[in-house]
Amino acid sequence: MRTHRRDTTVRPRPPRPDGSAPRITVEDLTKAYGRVRAVDGVSFTVGDGEIFALLGPNGAGKTTTVEILEGYRTRDSGSVDVLGFDPSTGGSAYRARIGVVLQSAGFEEEFTVRELVRLQCGLFPRRHDPDELIDLVGLGDKRTTRVKGLSGGQRRRLDLALGLAGAPELLFLDEPTTGFDPAARHHAWDLVTRLRELGTTILLTTHYLEEAQRLADRVGVLRGGRLLTIGTPDELRAKSGLPTLISFRLASSADLPATSTAPEIHGDHVRVVSRDPVTDTCRLTRWAEEHRIPLLDFAVAPPTLEDAYLALTEEAPDD
Repeated sequence: MRTHRRDTTVRPRPPRPDGSAPRITVEDLTKAYGRVRAVDGVSFTVGDGEIFALLGPNGAGKTTTVEILEGYRTRDSGSVDVLGFDPSTGGSAYRARIGVVLQSAGFEEEFTVRELVRLQCGLFPRRHDPDELIDLVGLGDKRTTRVKGLSGGQRRRLDLALGLAGAPELLFLDEPTTGFDPAARHHAWDLVTRLRELGTTILLTTHYLEEAQRLADRVGVLRGGRLLTIGTPDELRAKSGLPTLISFRLASSADLPATSTAPEIHGDHVRVVSRDPVTDTCRLTRWAEEHRIPLLDFAVAPPTLEDAYLALTEEAPDD
């Protein structure tokens, strides 16, 4: 007699309509260790299908906040709602709907990649196909390799595969590309973007500000347990008030046109730290065209998210 196994392989979750309830709601969250407030009145939301990056220097409260959301640490006060659960009491029903990729994790070294991923997938009622998941994270040519034979970057990809085993609605990513070379990092970014397209909500912590700028819909910056600011990467860059750098090389000496700040000239290299980049760019290019003077290696570089982050965290006082 033939038996039919229930198909538990994940299918893409259809996108929710705009205005749907947040997947994470945190209100006035606090957690103290003795006299130190690791998390001090933090409030934020994460929308359905959003990639939200939580940034901050070491000791800012990121890990404590995320561990409370994951259900691994209790809070002192405030309210937390994740996927309709209180993480501290959600139990297995809650854990079946989230994925966690830690900054570092231990493996049984004698398992092959396929064995470990199949074992992890088998723990969840809703799951990815193990072999498809192995291909998804870029370990297809390592599926029969034992864990002890993997490089550091390959182990990190295995971390990601295990975190995705249960086809989570919400994925916690802690420093996901640590140890990756540039090509592997870009592959991981493409994968995270693909997960968002499939409807996965992602909470990301990273020290790579380029990663946050590339991936995150919104960013929250913590320092000293407090949330300093929240917004899109472009909003944070605009809030910083930092200038735009215009740079180029001149093949011959010439009197430059007036710009919003005086040009800095070092040999044939010229820099303008511009507070009015549109006007300054127009003046410089028009002047160069009129005088038939080439502006070699001409570049306009607005402040990056990293620039804004450093300005914000350096200026913020520690109470």
